[in-house]
Amino acid sequence: MKIEEVSAVVTGGASGLGEATVRNIAAHGGKVTIFDLQEERGKQLAEELGEHVFFVRTDVTDGASVEAALEKVKKEHNKVNVLVNCAGIAIAEKTYSQKKGIHSLDSFSNVIQVNLIGTFNTIRLTAEKMSENEPNDKGERGVIINTASVAAFEGQIGQAAYSASKGGVAGMTLPIARDLASVGVRVMTIAPGLFETPMFAGLPDAAREELGKMVPFPQRLGSPDEYGQLAKSIIENPMLNGEIIRLDGAIRMQPR
Repeated sequence: MKIEEVSAVVTGGASGLGEATVRNIAAHGGKVTIFDLQEERGKQLAEELGEHVFFVRTDVTDGASVEAALEKVKKEHNKVNVLVNCAGIAIAEKTYSQKKGIHSLDSFSNVIQVNLIGTFNTIRLTAEKMSENEPNDKGERGVIINTASVAAFEGQIGQAAYSASKGGVAGMTLPIARDLASVGVRVMTIAPGLFETPMFAGLPDAAREELGKMVPFPQRLGSPDEYGQLAKSIIENPMLNGEIIRLDGAIRMQPR
């Protein structure tokens, strides 16, 4: 799919990996709608990037919220043919700790609700809209890109909820790609390693540098721009479908 023909929705698009994806698509001539709860930041970013980018306050876990937001996309940009799911949250909580006790079921459920159910919610509703598109010369009606994590495969201590949610995203990639093949919609997942995102923003420089040294090569935290670059490549390459791509500098996470 050509980027200049793209009308994309990016969830969690007001910051981090989502923001980098919004910037990359817009810089190459695509139209983008930011779905996020960060209203002030989302509107600022849309205003900065110009007339082909706009913001809709959206709760990815709420079906009615996503449906209403998608209707606004169709009204503003006529269609949606790309979805990039970047909305997500993370916690650090052990299943059981002598110091803190039992893992909160509410906090576990909340991570699953946002990261896994929120991702599926936007997929199912956006796929319906994509099915209405005219296919391009490759037969494509849409491209869906999800965000997992290396924690889906090597979850660390305290990451039971986060790993479960991202493992779910990874695990549903192939079946959803198979589900949507008949309507010409591709489905891919990116599993980032350690990236310069708001999650690490509060860490001192020395701590971030130490984290970067855990990566075999390049020995640094990933840049959100590198995620955005990969998302663009996936959009453009019609043979990429039903797969998870690790974007991690060859890191394999240790227990802590």
